[in-house]
Amino acid sequence: MGDYAKALGAKLRGIRQQQGLSLHGVEQKSGGRWKAVVVGSYERGDRAVTVQKLAELADFYGVPVVELLPEGRVPSGAEPATKIVINLERLQQLPAEKVGPLARYAATIQSQRGDYNGKVLSIRTEDLRSLAIIYDMTPGELTEQLIDWGVLPPEARPAKDDA
Repeated sequence: MGDYAKALGAKLRGIRQQQGLSLHGVEQKSGGRWKAVVVGSYERGDRAVTVQKLAELADFYGVPVVELLPEGRVPSGAEPATKIVINLERLQQLPAEKVGPLARYAATIQSQRGDYNGKVLSIRTEDLRSLAIIYDMTPGELTEQLIDWGVLPPEARPAKDDA
């Protein structure tokens, strides 16, 4: 099997281990539906897993199918810019009921970093993804919202492919 099968297997193993299950634990919890030897062969990349089986495994683990794919999450909406610089001065001018979660998140990052310049704060794409979950939006939608609020500059908008 190729690199993709091995990467898929690593994702499957990671999800199983996050749930505290051994291969035999999967077999027991599934009532024998998922045999330890079969799941193990999927995880090693020794056996090809069909889309149907992958969907069933995702359901068994209680995760979206995309979480099992080696390329990670499939973006819904535009992907945000890689460098995200929040304008903290503008953030402080906005109503707390709108920006409360973002303001608390930014304050926590500032505290962890000991960074109190008070003007701007760089956050990672992963931070934006976490904030998007809090705001019940995609990262792309949250990026647009932050631009609308003036917290991010318009340049933060990801470039659209014209292809």
